[in-house]
Amino acid sequence: MNISLDIANLRRLYQGGELTPIALVEELLERMGGEDAHKVWISRLDAESLRGYAKALEDKDAARLPLYGIPFAIKDNIDLAGLPTTAACPAFAYTPEKHATLVQRLIDAGAIPIGKTNLDQFATGLNGTRSPFGACSNAFDPDYISGGSSSGSAVAVALGLASFSLGTDTAGSGRVPAAFNNLVGHKPSCGALSTCGVVPACRSLDAVSIFALTAEDAERVLAVAAGFDAEDEYSRQLAPHGFDFGRAGSFRFGVPTVRDLQFFGNAEAERLFGEAVERMKSLGGTPVEVDLAPFLETARLLYGGPWVAERYLAIRDFFDAQPDKVFPPVRDIIGGGREFGAADTFSHLYKLRALKRVCDAVWEDVDVMITPTAGTIYRIADMQADPIRLNSNLGYYTNFMNLLDLAATAVPAGFQSDGLPFGITLIAPPHQDAPLLHLASRMQQALGGKLGATGHALPPAEMLDLLASGQIQVAVVGAHLAGLPLNHQLAERNARLVRATQTAPNYRFYALPDGKRPGLIQVEQSGAAIACEVWEMPAVNFGSFVAGIPAPLGIGKLRLIDGSFVNGFICEPIGLNGAKDITQYGGWRAWLSAAV
Repeated sequence: MNISLDIANLRRLYQGGELTPIALVEELLERMGGEDAHKVWISRLDAESLRGYAKALEDKDAARLPLYGIPFAIKDNIDLAGLPTTAACPAFAYTPEKHATLVQRLIDAGAIPIGKTNLDQFATGLNGTRSPFGACSNAFDPDYISGGSSSGSAVAVALGLASFSLGTDTAGSGRVPAAFNNLVGHKPSCGALSTCGVVPACRSLDAVSIFALTAEDAERVLAVAAGFDAEDEYSRQLAPHGFDFGRAGSFRFGVPTVRDLQFFGNAEAERLFGEAVERMKSLGGTPVEVDLAPFLETARLLYGGPWVAERYLAIRDFFDAQPDKVFPPVRDIIGGGREFGAADTFSHLYKLRALKRVCDAVWEDVDVMITPTAGTIYRIADMQADPIRLNSNLGYYTNFMNLLDLAATAVPAGFQSDGLPFGITLIAPPHQDAPLLHLASRMQQALGGKLGATGHALPPAEMLDLLASGQIQVAVVGAHLAGLPLNHQLAERNARLVRATQTAPNYRFYALPDGKRPGLIQVEQSGAAIACEVWEMPAVNFGSFVAGIPAPLGIGKLRLIDGSFVNGFICEPIGLNGAKDITQYGGWRAWLSAAV
């Protein structure tokens, strides 16, 4: 078999009876049977354990488990019962008796764990070379870095050994490897995924991340894994996201000023980023120049401030007892945490607070920001020769993220002429995970191409809505259209235009006798597609909007041209007495123009 491991494909095969979890496990065992040339794994479940997970699903309903039979890999600083957690340091290793909270949630949803993946030791690094288990190499060219610290997690997905994987992301570790391996890498809102059972790096900033082949796959995993965990002091429930800029027909996106963009001499990366900005514009985005300077100043706090002391605190007893067991670049970084006192900590906290106030003001003007995920990529040999400076370059666009409590999604953005992937990152305030993933899907679809390094084609997009929005969409076809007399009723309720589209081709359209409003009815034959706009408003305002709609109009379910359903204006048949059939005009604006 050479099946694609994207979740949509596996679910289709399972539900159609064309594949079973045990057959997939056998396929994966064959794929992983040779040499681990890329240094992906630190440990793997043995064949019988994998078969045991698969057999446990035999009496389960595939349609009822959202991750039924979906294989996933786990960064080896996250607990999987029965396998050692090493954090890429054999002397530190321990064997947990229970799974990390989010691993348990994934297994309960039907997912099958494969094993534990390589990483930069103690999740300290963005390059993937700082491991005694070997430098994890890029899925496209083994001479190049995979990115880190979640190196093996990304490469496992890119090579078709897992459908998705878990990483961690404190400084960019869930995004940089995604960019270097042609994947989606989602760093959720801080606290959205429990860190119980995760070896801390900076406990107050750590986030578990998701690597996936598509944005839809990342949304599926996030919807299952997210949730409040009382045992995690930093856990919080994802709040409703509000306006979904990811599916809006128009949105505003921030772009760093030219003076703030750094590509470290990589003209190919600069070209690809320019193309990504144009792609955003083609999707309805209006670019707004953003001063990245306060974000970059914030980023410098991560390794130049007391957050390094958190890295030291996380492994203090082990570090003090056996410093020689720590990889040299990692030892130098973590050892520096001893230098910060309490006064230094408060001084830096005050500085962060001031910088966050400046950075937060950006979101008054834009819905989302776009940056390169990394300005360039390096050969493994070059990284090992100059580990601190080059690693710092990799964090230029990533290190500020968790300090500022932001959510982010890394998205593939094409290939350099040498065949290496390039990626961009979409950034938004916390709880905007769904809009980020929806926009990431549109960007991925607009680019096209293959999944990871597998050679499988990107599948068509799916319209998933798995995370609470707190919003209600409504399709309007008449006087509520943008610029028309009743549009103010939407604006007054903080509604925003999502997209201009059409109904499915099974409606008739009428000008009502008063000449001010249209009526739309569904028919079994001789229908047509009618122009409409989909608006989105807070759910708390929807009731007052509906209450103000006069008879014979009302709100029902409209089928759109893409097959989806949305709340929308419909007309009672009795209201068509004396009405004029204007279906042939295809929409209210066209009728108004013709009637002038």
